[in-house]
Parts: sequence; C-alpha cells; structure tokens
Amino acid sequence: MKGKIYLIPNLLGEGIPDEMLPPNVIKIIKQLRFFIVEDIRTARRFLVKVGINQAIDSLTFFTLNEHTSSTDIFSYLDPAQNFDIGLLSEAGVPGIADPGADIVRLAYRKGIQVVPLVGPSSILMAIMASGLNGQNFAFNGYLPVKRSERINKIRFFEKRALSENQTQVFIETPYRNMHLIEDLLNTCTPSTMLGIAVDISLDTEFIKTQSIENWKQQMPQLHKRPAIFMIGR
Repeated sequence: MKGKIYLIPNLLGEGIPDEMLPPNVIKIIKQLRFFIVEDIRTARRFLVKVGINQAIDSLTFFTLNEHTSSTDIFSYLDPAQNFDIGLLSEAGVPGIADPGADIVRLAYRKGIQVVPLVGPSSILMAIMASGLNGQNFAFNGYLPVKRSERINKIRFFEKRALSENQTQVFIETPYRNMHLIEDLLNTCTPSTMLGIAVDISLDTEFIKTQSIENWKQQMPQLHKRPAIFMIGR
C-alpha cells in the first residue's frame, strides 16, 4: 500500500510540543521513519523533543533548501512506495512562508496522498489577533532589501489596504526589523493602522495594532525578533 506524505508543523520557538501540537499530530510524527527537512540538525532536535519512537540515528532525512536540485527532490518521495513520509517545517507549517510546495506538487504527480496536519502558523495567528480584516488579506512575503524599493512597496501595500480593505501582511529578516519599522512610520499616513506581532506563542509574545501616529509615540524594539507586520484600516 502506497504511503502518504504528512505536512508536519513545527514549533515557532523554544516551546513544548504537548502545549502547541494536538495529540494526534504528535502520534503521527512519532510513527514516521522518513523526513524531508530544511535543516537536519534542527529537525533532529525537534523530533527528540516530540519523543520519536525510533532511535534518532535510524531515521532517514532528505534536505530541502535553496541548494537542493530538482533531481534530488524527485527521489525524495521514493520511500512512499512503502512508507509514510513527513515534510517538516523549520518553524510553523510547511508551504506557508516555507519551502515545500515543490514536494507537494510532485506528490500529486506521483499519486501520493498529501495530509496537512494542524499546528501553529505565525501568519494566521497574527491576523487572528490583529483586529484587522481577516476575511480579505494578502501575504506578501519579504519586502525588498533596497530601501527605495522597500518604500515603494510599503506605499503600494498601504494604498491597497486602504482602497480594498485588504489587510497586507509581510515579514522581514529579524535583524532588519528596525529599518522596516522606521520606513513604515515615515512612509504611511498617520491614520493607517499597523499591526505588529512578535515572538508569537513564546513567553515574550507581543501583539498590538494601532495607528501609525500612535506607533510614533513609542517605537517597539524588534531587533532580531521574529515578527509579522500588517497594514490595514
């Protein structure tokens, strides 16, 4: 009987699996022997936390990152002829701001059943807690590194958010967060609403939505902290 590919959620930080993942998800993870992961070291650490049933050295890992060739990816699903495979996110859920879409597409081509498992998604959790429009939103990934291009993108997102009432969601590399905050506060109009969600699910979690004008009164310190940014009205 052909195996399935399970899309496995990961923790968003140094948390406890039993507190963040449903029991049935942990049960499935513990039974798997083959994993497609972005980083083997962090994947092994997560599986030890979960309490994997097999000896960690007996598991098989396939690496999926920007250096992985399409030829390698094609062979990653070979074990599914007889076994289930887990596609493990580095943080959050596979395929959402995370590698994995290529594996899922290939699974469909090979006739392999794809099973998404429930777990924490920082993007969805941020929107839930933002108070902004959760019925019409767009996730835009990373903004450009070049400042002039980043500012143009911010203006574009603000215009769309205000004209279409579509919440615009984006992220930044944590060490560039403060540059992004400065550009947001200096570019957007004072009445535009900005939601910021930091360290979601961690003890240091901070989530707040208020106007650009109010954010200017006290700029948050986000240096090297994973954050989600949302523009709305």
